[in-house]
Amino acid sequence: MKYTRLTKQQLEELQQEFINFLSTQSITGDEWTKIKADTPEVAEEEIDVFSDLIWEGVLTKVKFLENISAQQMHLFHLTDKEMKLISVKVMNPDIDLQTEVGFGWFKKNFQGDFVEYLTASKAYTEDKNLDKFNLIKQGASITKGALFNWFDDIIK
Repeated sequence: MKYTRLTKQQLEELQQEFINFLSTQSITGDEWTKIKADTPEVAEEEIDVFSDLIWEGVLTKVKFLENISAQQMHLFHLTDKEMKLISVKVMNPDIDLQTEVGFGWFKKNFQGDFVEYLTASKAYTEDKNLDKFNLIKQGASITKGALFNWFDDIIK
């Protein structure tokens, strides 16, 4: 398995897609029930293959990721050729960017002495989607890029 298995909830939400996936392999509902009962390891393998297919599709479309902790934000723009990073660090230990109050403080003080910025770019390895997935595994969330674009405009 290249990525990670979808959760039970995710599989339930993608039930129709999973049925379509099984049908492309000529597996009917009755056959699937039999496979789960008689050879659960084969059923697990099918779920793993399906999970990887879903992850590939999602990761191919991802353009922005955000990883926000108490004092730092890592904002990624995932272009075709490279990963662009805007890193924001708050040097006020009383501020937690994950709270409404902390983020409110940040919006008022983003140009102050207690905030540092760093920008960087990095080429992908041979597997662009795996690079994206590893950022998600480290805590990044898929976004539409509003924060990245806001900072990108400010920094220019």
